[in-house]
Amino acid sequence: MDKLMGTGVALVTPFKNDFSVDTEALANIVEHCIEGGIDYLVALGTTAETATLTPAEKQLVVKTIVQTNAGRLPLVIGIGGNNTSAVIESIKQQDLDGFDAILSVSPYYNKPTQEGIYQHFKAIAENSPLPLIVYNVPGRTGSNILPATVLRLANDFDNIIAIKEASGDMTQVMEIIKDKPKDFMVISGDDMTALSTVLAGGSGVISVLAQGVPNDFSKMISLGLQAKVKEAFDLQYAVQDGVGLIFEEGNPAGIKAVFETLGLATGIVRLPLVPATEGLKRKISQFMKPFVRLHA
Repeated sequence: MDKLMGTGVALVTPFKNDFSVDTEALANIVEHCIEGGIDYLVALGTTAETATLTPAEKQLVVKTIVQTNAGRLPLVIGIGGNNTSAVIESIKQQDLDGFDAILSVSPYYNKPTQEGIYQHFKAIAENSPLPLIVYNVPGRTGSNILPATVLRLANDFDNIIAIKEASGDMTQVMEIIKDKPKDFMVISGDDMTALSTVLAGGSGVISVLAQGVPNDFSKMISLGLQAKVKEAFDLQYAVQDGVGLIFEEGNPAGIKAVFETLGLATGIVRLPLVPATEGLKRKISQFMKPFVRLHA
């Protein structure tokens, strides 16, 4: 699916001072991403603090993104969980109009075997009206989808079109790329290894930092896809410190501090997360200075 090549972003959910969803800020962030050259948008991922949103708030976030985007970029929606039947029911109940694919995280907390992971995604694939992107993020789920399981899913189900691979293990990434079906996409879910994944034969990234510095990050990935290695790495080293900073105190506290610096949203997050410390905010503000000046 070529429309999901390049740079996607896992959008935040901005909050007002009373912790309600700030739809105006969310719309402004969507515009910021579109104007910055982002290729597609992901709603209701981990970065959106989806675990702390009510069902009504999730629908408000989806509606805001769909309406603001107005068909300009492809859209992906996060629908995942550790109860397979509940995930399938959520997919059936969700209005998927305007969306191009579903991003579904590997079951967390339960720690299923590789066969359990396979059967989970098999059941979802057989019940999904949209193509699926499998999401592997062992640091959050407590279990790793091994390359053999990814390749088994890729070969067995035509509507499992990609993996968002966030293990941070480039050997694992390359094992999948080496043996994957031709049209199956390997999408980096880790900002630090995004360019390396692309240069190894991956399709792009679903990024956190890219929504803060969309021009530079999307250009880096584009150059990587064109095999313009030196130019791509020049941009990698320009944004690299930012990747470390936004994850220093957890996601999305860091990227929300970026948006606070840009004047696009507050830095507010919901418990059990806490906002970035003043010390981190100062470092992020310093990092952002050249980007604000370049793109003001």
